[in-house]
Amino acid sequence: MTTLPPSLSPSHSQTTCASLLQELQIIWDEIGESDGERDKMLLELEQECLDIYRRKVEMTRKFKADLHHSLALSQSEIAQLVSALGEHSFSFLREKGTLKQQMSSVRPVLEDLRSKKEQRVKDFTETQSQIARICAEIAGNGQSIMSSDPQVNEHDLTVKKLGELKSHLQELQNEKIIRLQKVNNHINMIHELSVVMSFDFLKTVSGIHSSLIDLANGQSKSISNDTLAKLTGMVHSLQQEKQTRLQKLQCLGSTLIELWDLLDSPADERKRFEHVTSLISSSIDEVSRQGCLGLDIIEQVEVEVERLNVLKASKMKELVFKRQNELEEIYKGVHMDVNSDAARQILISLIESDNVDMSNLLSSMDDQIAKAKQEALSRRDILDKVEKWKHASEEEKWLDDYEKDENRYSAGRGVHKNLKRAEKARILVSKLPSVVENLIVKVKAWELEKGIPFLYEKVSGL
Repeated sequence: MTTLPPSLSPSHSQTTCASLLQELQIIWDEIGESDGERDKMLLELEQECLDIYRRKVEMTRKFKADLHHSLALSQSEIAQLVSALGEHSFSFLREKGTLKQQMSSVRPVLEDLRSKKEQRVKDFTETQSQIARICAEIAGNGQSIMSSDPQVNEHDLTVKKLGELKSHLQELQNEKIIRLQKVNNHINMIHELSVVMSFDFLKTVSGIHSSLIDLANGQSKSISNDTLAKLTGMVHSLQQEKQTRLQKLQCLGSTLIELWDLLDSPADERKRFEHVTSLISSSIDEVSRQGCLGLDIIEQVEVEVERLNVLKASKMKELVFKRQNELEEIYKGVHMDVNSDAARQILISLIESDNVDMSNLLSSMDDQIAKAKQEALSRRDILDKVEKWKHASEEEKWLDDYEKDENRYSAGRGVHKNLKRAEKARILVSKLPSVVENLIVKVKAWELEKGIPFLYEKVSGL
């Protein structure tokens, strides 16, 4: 039991009260206070003392009750914290002893659990904030989520629950990385296409989402479903446009080559559009040169094609007759008969009628020239032998005249040359029958192969 201090011990209290009462009696005597007044005042003193003790007892009783209540609340809070934190292995036994001793043993345990809860709430808040932020970025409403803090369920702060949230966060972070890679790949693709087709890259990309170009104020690139869909659509659209432009330039390039060949355009004129004709055999993936599919390039080529078409129309008649001359020269070179006047009259009628495609006409004449060259080549061997036969026949006639000349051996200029020529002529004449026989065999073989007679200057070769 607690010992009272000396000043509050009963003996000390009685001594003090007695001396005070004695002093009071002396004062009353001096005053001349009556016994009745004295008894009344003593009774009041006694009542006041009782009231003071009663208040002190009541206060102490209330303090005890408060301690019991605080202890109960602390134990209840410990139980709630243990449950919320999932500290199932935690065990706490209240110490025996006075209420203050019990409170002293509970207080550090409670503070430790509160500290753990505070840290756990912080971890939950941070994790849930990151989850909400990434979800908002994916949904496309990242700005609206920045000002609101996530609501943490303080009744479930277990390590397991936190682990589940962190696992979900990791999945979302991986998804964000993949989406960001897709966004960057699409942006790079758009940039490559902008280089090839000469359009405004910044304007195109910023039109999809400003964050893709302007990274000011710490704003990250948009990875929302809407942004990805727009980027994918833009890339597809630009690839289609690239394909369309390439096909158009390939067609224009082929037309340029046809017109150049048709008009016999010089090399320096062709070289100006070498960057276009080089695309004719290129696949879409091979085309990457800066500006090669720009609208300005297409416009330049279209203007050039239009210019050449105008030139083609004015020179077409000249080209047609140039082809006819070439055809006649081929026939003439191999002694084939051709009615040039009739052919030229037909060509004039066709040109003046405006009912014929000049390109097709030239193409047809090119085919005729190619066919004539093949026919001429097939006649070359026979013509060579005809020339030998003609030469031998001429030498035979000369030899006959030479031998009839009675003065052929007379001294004079040229006698020696004539003797040598006569000797060679006799050799040629001796071979003439075999030459004729060989020529006949060749002509018959040719006629058998071709199914038509072999004519030489309108005369049958046989």
